[in-house]
Amino acid sequence: MKPILALLFTLTATTASADYVLETRNTDNGAAQYAEHCASCHGANLEGQENWEYPFEDGSMPAPPHDETGHTWHHATGFLLEYVRDGGAATMEATGISKYNSKMPAFGHTLTEDDILDILGFIYQSWPEEARRVQRERSPSQ
Repeated sequence: MKPILALLFTLTATTASADYVLETRNTDNGAAQYAEHCASCHGANLEGQENWEYPFEDGSMPAPPHDETGHTWHHATGFLLEYVRDGGAATMEATGISKYNSKMPAFGHTLTEDDILDILGFIYQSWPEEARRVQRERSPSQ
């Protein structure tokens, strides 16, 4: 009986992974939207700004990299969607962190939710499998 349960678990996990929202996005659109709206701060190659881990004099943080060297993959898809759509300060305020000095603007008036998810899908596909696995696990409802 154990081999059958193991097989069912494997099939279920594979199906859930195949349906994960960032794996099914239009990454061509994501790349184009990223180039237009994100690359000026986060870098054309997802590299982020220099010294991104250290705050500016005003307390805000430089734009982090979106490749595997950054922390984007540490966050659930829903949080990333809100951060792009609503902006950094508003998203952090919604989580209970007030007066967060973020330079991340809100793109909800410029980009559709599909565009934002396409951008996130484009970023997601650049990560190594281990980072993608961790990010999927942190996004259970996506």
